[in-house]
Amino acid sequence: MGLALMFAALGCGSKAPATTPKSVADYFPIKVGDRVVRMQLAVLEQEQEHGLMERTDLAADAGMIFIYGTTQRMSFWMHNTPTPLDIGFFSADGTLVEIYPMLPYDEKTVSSRSQDLKFALEMNLNWYRDNGVKPGAKLDLKALAAAVKARDFVPRKLGLEE
Repeated sequence: MGLALMFAALGCGSKAPATTPKSVADYFPIKVGDRVVRMQLAVLEQEQEHGLMERTDLAADAGMIFIYGTTQRMSFWMHNTPTPLDIGFFSADGTLVEIYPMLPYDEKTVSSRSQDLKFALEMNLNWYRDNGVKPGAKLDLKALAAAVKARDFVPRKLGLEE
């Protein structure tokens, strides 16, 4: 048997290579209200701690969503963050509850009033206003669950239905 034929025969029974999981650098199209946002997912603690620090390249309809395993009161700051942002806080059912502006390098904490929040979405300053996305708008949790799965996390462990 020739070498090429032998390698071909060996390869016939092997599985196709697994897809490489996505990372925090990847974007996922997810709707908020009627708008599609290209979101990066901050799931791991170190991803959440770093957030959008040092970023100056946030596109118009791009943002970062922070996903927590349990509902909680949320607090964010702008340490080492040069881009002015808005932060939207969402409940576990994907409802936008609160929106706040956050200014570059401002180290004062921006805290939610609600204690029952599960997601926070950082977007460019005034994105929510300019796009008519107001409290009551819904986050597409099915698309978010699919993105979480593409990141190689188990959506159910983060309280998301598949």
